[in-house]
Amino acid sequence: MPRAQRAHAQCSISGVYPYVRVTEWGRRPWPGTMALFPAFAGVSAAPESSAGGSSRKDLDWLSNPSFCTGNVPTLQQNTVEITALASEKELLTRSPLKLELSEGSDTHKRIKQASRKKKKEKKKKKKHQHHKKTKKKYEQSSDSESYSATDSEKETSTGCIIYSKKEVEKPNSQENNATDNSGSHLVWLDDIQTLTTETFRTDKKPDPANWEYKSLYRGDIARYKRKGNSCLGINPKKQRISWEGTSTEKKQLHKKFERYFSKKSMRSVSSDGAPVCSKAEVFSSDLSPFIPVKDSDDEVPSSTSTWVNPLGVYDKSTTLWLQGQGPSDQETKQPTSQKDSEEVILKAKVEEFNRKVRENPRDIQLWLEFVSFQDEVMKRPSLYTISEGEQESRRKSLKLILEKKLSILERAIESNQNSVELKLARLKLCTEFWEPSTLIKEWQKLIFLHPNNTSLWQKYLLFCQSQFSTFTVSKIHNLYGKCLSTLAAVQDGSILSHPALPGTEEAMFALFLQQCHFLRQAGHTEKAISLFQAMIDFTFFKPDSVKDLPTRGQVEFFEPFWDSGEPRVGEKGARGWRAWMHQQERGGWVVIKPDEDEDEPEEDDQEIKNKTLPKWQIWLSVEHSREQRHWLPWRPDKTKKQTDEDCDDPERQVLFDDLGLSLIKLPSLDLKFQLIDSFLQFLGVPSSYNLPASCLYLAMDENGIFDDGISDEKPLTFFNPSFSGINCVGRMDKMNRQEHRMGHCKEGEEFIQNIFHLVLPLFSGKEKSHLCLSWLQYEIAKVTWCLQTKNKKRLKSQGKKCKKLAKNLLKEPDNRNNFCLWKAYAHLEWLLGNIEDARKVFDTAISMAGPEDLSSRLFDLSLLYAELEVELSGNLEGATTSRAIHILTKLTENGPYIPYTGQVLAMNILKARKAYEHMLQKHLNESSAPDPSSFNCSGHLVGMVGCFMLFQYLTIGVNAAMHIYKQVYERLKGSISSEFSRLSANIGAQNLTNALEAVTLMHANLLRYHMKVSVFPLNPLRETLSEALKLYPDNQVLWRSYIQIQNKSHNASKTRRFFDIIIRSSESLEPRLFAIQAEKMRKRLVEAVLREEAGEIHSTIPETGLSNRIKVLFENAVQSDNGSNCPLLWRMYLNFLVSLGNKERSKGVFYRALQHCPWAKVLYMDAMDYFPDQFQEILDLMTEKELRVRVPIEELELLLED
Repeated sequence: MPRAQRAHAQCSISGVYPYVRVTEWGRRPWPGTMALFPAFAGVSAAPESSAGGSSRKDLDWLSNPSFCTGNVPTLQQNTVEITALASEKELLTRSPLKLELSEGSDTHKRIKQASRKKKKEKKKKKKHQHHKKTKKKYEQSSDSESYSATDSEKETSTGCIIYSKKEVEKPNSQENNATDNSGSHLVWLDDIQTLTTETFRTDKKPDPANWEYKSLYRGDIARYKRKGNSCLGINPKKQRISWEGTSTEKKQLHKKFERYFSKKSMRSVSSDGAPVCSKAEVFSSDLSPFIPVKDSDDEVPSSTSTWVNPLGVYDKSTTLWLQGQGPSDQETKQPTSQKDSEEVILKAKVEEFNRKVRENPRDIQLWLEFVSFQDEVMKRPSLYTISEGEQESRRKSLKLILEKKLSILERAIESNQNSVELKLARLKLCTEFWEPSTLIKEWQKLIFLHPNNTSLWQKYLLFCQSQFSTFTVSKIHNLYGKCLSTLAAVQDGSILSHPALPGTEEAMFALFLQQCHFLRQAGHTEKAISLFQAMIDFTFFKPDSVKDLPTRGQVEFFEPFWDSGEPRVGEKGARGWRAWMHQQERGGWVVIKPDEDEDEPEEDDQEIKNKTLPKWQIWLSVEHSREQRHWLPWRPDKTKKQTDEDCDDPERQVLFDDLGLSLIKLPSLDLKFQLIDSFLQFLGVPSSYNLPASCLYLAMDENGIFDDGISDEKPLTFFNPSFSGINCVGRMDKMNRQEHRMGHCKEGEEFIQNIFHLVLPLFSGKEKSHLCLSWLQYEIAKVTWCLQTKNKKRLKSQGKKCKKLAKNLLKEPDNRNNFCLWKAYAHLEWLLGNIEDARKVFDTAISMAGPEDLSSRLFDLSLLYAELEVELSGNLEGATTSRAIHILTKLTENGPYIPYTGQVLAMNILKARKAYEHMLQKHLNESSAPDPSSFNCSGHLVGMVGCFMLFQYLTIGVNAAMHIYKQVYERLKGSISSEFSRLSANIGAQNLTNALEAVTLMHANLLRYHMKVSVFPLNPLRETLSEALKLYPDNQVLWRSYIQIQNKSHNASKTRRFFDIIIRSSESLEPRLFAIQAEKMRKRLVEAVLREEAGEIHSTIPETGLSNRIKVLFENAVQSDNGSNCPLLWRMYLNFLVSLGNKERSKGVFYRALQHCPWAKVLYMDAMDYFPDQFQEILDLMTEKELRVRVPIEELELLLED
């Protein structure tokens, strides 16, 4: 329906006169006609329809009245009569802003033609736009209504006055008739001759569109643009106009809020906060009852605001600029925004670093700090990064950061030519964008310049060992030999240009152990065993005639002995290099025929027990079987007339060329004992010695560090041999450890026994006692394994064998008063269930001590005896009559020990408490002595404190035991901090540190036992372990206890925060490993709760939060320095992803693991178990990298055919 006739008028504050437009009902309104200059209307000619082509008067622009000075009403009164109405067609083609000229004029024709062309083009555009609008669906009418309403609100908010009049009253009736008879009449107010009081008409006819639509048609409203939000004529201080529905407010409402992960938010979080300072205000001494609020009227405007800034919209800097002035010096120095302040701070730091390195170019640590500072500089855009247009796209460009760091390091190396640390930092940076071959050449140049730097050798070996593209076992093995032989020459003084640095012997021994574990992990266990055999012969059985020769000369003399076929270390009849050389000088050995009745080791010829299994499973089974049985080097048996050609697997034979370069001299007695201890640990014998930190995490490949054994059942006395997550030789167990077993085959057990028999006569005193204890603990560990697996048949035989060994060791004269062996033997009897026999052994051992013989071993023996009695009772009822109090009380009495007969008197308990307090104060005073060497009885302190805490716990309660621990902890911690402040206090500080660690462990076990037998809060134990782990972040036993108690808590936030603190402050890998284990334990607990009712059915809503958290922990761990080359960490990561069922991502992690640990055979074995479809591909990869493959695929096919 057409809209109603409307009359519109426009009024503006800028002086444009209103016009009245009158249209006929049912027709669209068209623009009216208006003279360009209002006063020029008097010279307009008659229209064509009435004048019939009469010419108009020429225009005289200079005499135009509009240019005259005068008032607006005077000009408005000079208007002429209204011209006659034109036809309807002419109205459509008429321009309201055009001055019609004479038809006879050529200028008029050209102007008229041009205007018609423009109008036709405008009509075409309007039709085209109208055609597009008609394509929209009718369902969008509501949207158009709201849109028109919005536009109407926007337009009406501008202050425009719209009047709708039907007609204009005129005194002249003739003019009224002419108006009424016209079909369509457009009238300009400026053309009206006579002005009346009311110049507008009133339209009394209703418009139905006002009811149908919510607002006026937006095309009928005059358009304009408002400058600013103010209005002339109002007081800006007391009055203001609220413009509702403005475009600026609408844009703000639809503004997209920035989330916390957006670039802008991340930049604001990472940036430093702007400094905030309060203005200095003078407060009066009179306290007013209210806070005064300043009124705007009180403020006196400045003199400049009257003419420069009349509306008060300019800021201070703009006002000064309009006045032709600049800002003050104080304002110029201050940054105007947070971004400017950040740039000023960064610029100041960069200038400070440049000044420092210019003044101190020899300060290597300063150069390295400058390199690390580049990460902070490149975190956000600044004047040092890149151009303004590329800030967002290249802000975090890794290559740009590396290039800047590289240029700084090159400048540093120019000033410090001999700095190895700077060159290593440069090589580490170049790893990102250099080829491996180029990197290896640079490493070789650096090694050539610094052949005596053991730390540089260790990093070079690790780099070559972890390069998958260039890695082969033989190449790395030869590289280890070259490294050790070069360092041996440096140690001997053969390389005159490079003297030996301090600590070279210890570093060489660490590299030797690293080589042995590298060969074990690659599957070449025969070469690793041969290296240890040769090293022991070369160290302990060296002839006196060659001791003064350099290392290379001694190795040349050693080669004939190795190739002679004589029994070596661990083999039956081994006598050593010295005895063989002396006998050769006398004419050789007398061959003694062995007994024919000697039992030969039975070999299991049937390696494949089930041929129906898939090929990959059969291969894994046979490979594991041969790995367990064939880890010793193969030697021809001369009694059976065997030769080297009789060996089925040539890889089992080890030639002298495979180990000659790796032999080194160990003059230190401590290193000699560590060699034996490391070899026994390599074979699986429990030992208190840990590998050096440089090769510890490289050798970790077994997840036994998380196993608890029977620690939950017996927290006080559980037997925990520490293997530090390192597999023993012949073991490549799976991650689930289902097939884990203690001990070796019969041949391997004989080999270990022969080693003990050979090396025990070489030591005496403390070292010999330690070796005897290790041997007995190895046998007890097998008994403990039989108890856990409930293998009664083997338990009986192993128990008899173990007791026989203990008795034989105690029969030796040197071991009769060895309390460590007595304690181990009594514990063995207790584990086997012989309680009375164990008590007799304990009583006998304690009775052997004199009345004043209060050694640390006696304290340890009595403490174990009392703890076993406490665990046997199972509760604290009748504690005063228990055997444990009797044992701890008799320990402090001067008289001989009497076995338990009955109740302990209260007077004896008081005397024992006083004696314990006196001994505690004495030892604590010794620990805080000025001389660190005076405190050498740390073991005595540990045993005594353990007995005192248990005594207080049984007689008073757990709070008394906690008080003793806090007292010892504070004193020892203070002593440790004071010892480390001295330069020559390393030994004393280390003894105190070990003592505090042992005391903390005993206190934690005591609290765990108390929580088991009674109700006790978890917080004391948590705080104890937290404080201890901050001091000892690499203690696996403490971490194991911590994750056990934290698993009982429903709130994991404290645990996660604690792990995060330790990980950030420590470089050890144990916190990362146990953080992952803690989350895995929580995940298993959640899954068990979700599946409790449904059995094996998976929950409908899987718990993905913990899975993602564990993945992040794994990623952070494998990116750390110690974790990137740890096979155990990669095995755990791979096993976790496989358990989630993500096969493709698991394959990606497997190949990433090979990039960092290509030597770890156990990774390939795990991949064969997880990805059977890639069995042949993985096997070919192992062959290519020269890993030990004991079952070739051709041999397996032959075995399957048989």
